[in-house]
Parts: sequence; C-alpha cells; structure tokens
Amino acid sequence: MLPEFLQYSFMHRAFLAGAVTALVCPAIGVFLIPRRLSLIADTLAHVALAGVALGLLLGLSPVWGALAVTVAAGVAIERLRSGGGLQGDASLAVFLSGGFALAIVLISLGRGFNADLFAILFGSILTVSPEDVWVIVGLGALVGACLVAFYPKFLAITLNEDLARTSGVPVGALNLLLTVLTALTVVVAMRMVGVLLVSAMIVIPALTGFAVGQGFARALATAIGTALLAMLLGLTAAYYLALAAGGAVVLTALAIFAAVVLTARLRRRGAAR
Repeated sequence: MLPEFLQYSFMHRAFLAGAVTALVCPAIGVFLIPRRLSLIADTLAHVALAGVALGLLLGLSPVWGALAVTVAAGVAIERLRSGGGLQGDASLAVFLSGGFALAIVLISLGRGFNADLFAILFGSILTVSPEDVWVIVGLGALVGACLVAFYPKFLAITLNEDLARTSGVPVGALNLLLTVLTALTVVVAMRMVGVLLVSAMIVIPALTGFAVGQGFARALATAIGTALLAMLLGLTAAYYLALAAGGAVVLTALAIFAAVVLTARLRRRGAAR
C-alpha cells in the first residue's frame, strides 16, 4: 500500500517535477563550478524573478514570463562577457542587481506579493499544476538532450578552455549554449525550490560530487544522486511538516554535503595516523 502522501495527485506532480529538477540542476552545475561561473545561476534566478513578476502583471503564466526574460538575459550576459564589454563578474553583477530591482518595481506595480508569487519565491508542492509539469518535463528533456549531445565538448571547455579553443572547439558558441541551458534550468527548478534557492540546487549537489572526487563522470553521478535524495527527503519533510519545499530540499542537500565533507576529513585523518 502506498504511503499517505503518495495518494494525492499534487504529490505525484511534485515528485515528477522534483525528479526532473534534481537531474538537470547538478548536471549544469558540474560545468559551472570548475570555471567559477556558479554566480551565473544566482544572477539568472534574480532575473527570472523579474520575468515572473512581469508575467503576473500581464496576466500571463509566470513560468512563460520567466522563460522569456531569463533566456534573453542569458544571451545578453554571454554577449557582454565574450565581447569584452564587461568582465565576467561585472556583467553578472549588473544583471543580478538590475534584474532584482526590476522585479521589485514590477511587484510593486502588481500590488505586492500574492500567493502565487510567494510559492515561486520559496517553492511549493501545492501549486505545481499539470501545465507546470509539462513545461518542466519538456524543458528538462531539452536541457538533458543538449548536455548529452555536447557532453564531450562541454567537458573540454570546462577542463581547459584555451586548449579546447586551439583544438578547434567552438568555445564561444558552447559558452552561449551553456548559459542558455542554465537559464532554462533556472525556470525548470523555480517551481520546486523557488527562484531564491535555485542556485543552491545547481551548486550544492555539484560541490558534493566534486568532494567525492575520483573523476568528472563520478562527480556528475554523485551530484545527481545527491540532488535526487535531497529532493525525495525534502519534499517528504515539506509535506509532513508543512514547510516551504525549497527550504526543505536545500537544507537536506546541505546536510548531505556536510556529511560527505566531514566523512572525507575523518578518513584523511585516519589515513594520516
């Protein structure tokens, strides 16, 4: 017999959306962290908030509003970065502060916070609609297919961008594609963990994977496994304890990361003795 919480359709939708989120977030994160681009996820999350507010203000789906604005911002960020208009960190700072400021203005025009916006900010297992699930699954499949198709080239520019460029790899086009995929991932994850915590699900499981080490492929597999476990335990806790889904999931991921790091340190100390 199924547990009580699995007898409800909204939990089925939440777990399906959560599984897709847990697959794509760390898969993007492992390509961002070694290149010190993890801040781009946080930047695009703040820009997504502006897209959400714009969608609500215009009476449109907040998911589609976030998708349009976030992808456009991702392209603009990469164009500025690659074109030399602004250094990498500077372009991210401009879009992060600008996106958040725009979101605040749009929210104020829309008469402040409402229940839908609150759920998107912090995540909710109750507000994931069937339409949201289709969008999340579709975008997740697109991101996953691109990562699989371009995995060798993404790995090449992650390990050594200069060597990849001299080897004929189209670094500029791949950087743009990776930024766009990050924007899509932000939109995929925002319904489950909230736009304010999306970057945490991209970064923390990936850090856990790298803490385990032993090769890039193993780090990727560990990161995805960590995200899936965090999503399962976090959503279950959110249901039984009436918690915000995003906070519960991210705290679980943090606990797993802390346990992995602590275990690794204890093993090193034991080996040193």
